[in-house]
Amino acid sequence: MIQYVIERSVADAGKFTDQQLREESLKSIEALAHLGPRIQWLHSYVCEDKIYCVFLASDESIIREHGRLLGIPVDRVSAVRRLLSPINAT
Repeated sequence: MIQYVIERSVADAGKFTDQQLREESLKSIEALAHLGPRIQWLHSYVCEDKIYCVFLASDESIIREHGRLLGIPVDRVSAVRRLLSPINAT
């Protein structure tokens, strides 16, 4: 599977309460269960008006289908070409 970074515009995402984030996470998990083993959510970064999600998926179309099922459109999908971190930077 390919690792992807997904950008979603979500107004005031940074102001969501823990309960709101939990509810959205559970919706995402439900959509993932419906889609099967071709997609896996690794984690997300919640910013002021954006949410950036990191997924493993077979292709971009299943990520867009997840967004449709979740009801949060996908603005941009980018395949990760290389991972850079302090561990592998030298």
